[in-house]
Amino acid sequence: MKDLSEQVALVTGASRGIGREVALALAHAGASVAVGYHQNLERAEEVVEAIVRLGGKARAFGADVSDPEAAANLVRSAESELGPLAILVNNAGINHSKPLGELTPSDFDQTVRVNLSSAFYVTQAALPGMRARNFGRVVMLSSSAAQTGGVIGPHYAASKAGLLGLMHSYASLLVKSGITVNAIAPALIETDMIKDNDAITPDLIPLGRFGRPSEVAAVVLMLATNGYITGQTINVNGGFYLS
Repeated sequence: MKDLSEQVALVTGASRGIGREVALALAHAGASVAVGYHQNLERAEEVVEAIVRLGGKARAFGADVSDPEAAANLVRSAESELGPLAILVNNAGINHSKPLGELTPSDFDQTVRVNLSSAFYVTQAALPGMRARNFGRVVMLSSSAAQTGGVIGPHYAASKAGLLGLMHSYASLLVKSGITVNAIAPALIETDMIKDNDAITPDLIPLGRFGRPSEVAAVVLMLATNGYITGQTINVNGGFYLS
């Protein structure tokens, strides 16, 4: 495993699920980790404590990253306490599931703000420092819904598809700056976000099971330690979408 001991990572939405596993994987590789969360301080502190038990360094930072000023403050606070950011994992997201006829403009707008706009806000805040240091690794947590429409709804699919466009643009614009930008598109990972939706079952996946958060975290770690992969979408989907 590559050594990340000299690097600082910020993971948004890191109090549970995929974000939690990503934070732990980066810490296990030696990175100091800013554990971003929105509301659940207790669960975020549990992640911090788990990292400290590994012998690592971490802090929890609360922020509503769908607000641009809060997102910028998150980056400033993380860098103030842990040091310059080298790795950014944009994982914050929601997946409100409603029948198509019940979706409202408010549902759509909120989903886009939390899932897509937040990634822009946090990345924009982190980029000046990364560009000054000529080094950065940015990962967007998208979804197979961006490629297939998914099982949640158009609001979710559109927000996750937007992350792929955001990633492509950043990767192209930053390719000479020592900064790689990539996306991961998981399908039906076994987390709290899918457990209460009766329409989401393992038989939807050709492999016949839900994915594990650790399987996504392993790909984040690979991207964090590779300087030659940029502008790519890595599919972690059990054969749900073939590309």
